[in-house]
Amino acid sequence: MPAAVCVTVVTARFGGHARDRAACQNSTVNPAESALPTAEALRAALAGVLDGLPPKQAAQAVERLITNYRGTTPTDAPVLRDRSDVAAYAAYRMPATFEAVRAALEALADAAPGWAPGSHVDVGGGTGAAVWAADATWAEPRTTTVLDWAEPALALGRELAAASGAPALRTADWRQTRIDAALKLPESDLVTVSYVLKELTGRDRTALVAEAARTGQAVVIVEPGTPDGYLRIIEARDQLIAAGYRIAAPCPHDGACPIERGTDWCHFAARVSRSSLHRQVKGGSLPYEDEKFSYVAAVRSDAHPAGARVTRKPQIRKGQVLLDLCTRDDGLRRDTVTKRHGALYRAARDVAWGDSWPPQEG
Repeated sequence: MPAAVCVTVVTARFGGHARDRAACQNSTVNPAESALPTAEALRAALAGVLDGLPPKQAAQAVERLITNYRGTTPTDAPVLRDRSDVAAYAAYRMPATFEAVRAALEALADAAPGWAPGSHVDVGGGTGAAVWAADATWAEPRTTTVLDWAEPALALGRELAAASGAPALRTADWRQTRIDAALKLPESDLVTVSYVLKELTGRDRTALVAEAARTGQAVVIVEPGTPDGYLRIIEARDQLIAAGYRIAAPCPHDGACPIERGTDWCHFAARVSRSSLHRQVKGGSLPYEDEKFSYVAAVRSDAHPAGARVTRKPQIRKGQVLLDLCTRDDGLRRDTVTKRHGALYRAARDVAWGDSWPPQEG
């Protein structure tokens, strides 16, 4: 039997803490011995599915698909046509989607520390980045259902999940389903919708959010961290509040967003290690990039959202830290934390964009 290869990584901090994750890769995985999935484990699995696909062909597929996804017209048919498309795009995009969704889910976990989903439905989940992110966030067992209309994406998702060693992934139900206004979801503790709303018409977006609100105890929606992505998140947020949900993250309140539309937008960033395919397609020499995303996490039950959220990268200057915050009571505010604040100053020097503020005790 080949020896297992184990790696331990510390993920980028989001939501006020870092989490150590360990993953063991073995050609014959024992689920009882495997740890929670990590970005490293996911990249290793993706490297396996790219094996045999010429790098030039993979890069061309990614460039074509990026052009398609950046278009302004919603798609009415699957964009991922075959395994080559799916493998190339998954290797390029899945790590970034995983990190963005994991950041959103960890913010939800921080706001609801005693809660863990016993069931999870991922809408438009494709190759399964969101279900990997859920398994990296909660250790508790759960049933998992992934819905997508692209069968090649679902097939690759099944393959990656089977290699993960994680029970929630290995036993997931991968269903080919059209994502439109007629979609009916099973009731679930957690419903995730990541990087999907842009692909839908306005009518279908509204219907999907309404269906997620009808069936989920917690709903997490993630979109690109662009001005139009933020607007889609705000529309979904308003719809969830109208349906009786409480906002768990990132907002510290259920009131109107204090950002004046057209002047700025709320978004965050997750650090992603760049693969060789990333570097080949995008160029550049940095070993990482920052995935910009907007999100909302809402719950039916009680939640304890942050008192304030850091909405921009903190500015560290000599003897002081400038924090741009969205607050529960004062809207948008800038706090200056200086050395005379003692422990709070030391905490401010370590706080990251997207973290809650002030830091939680312990």
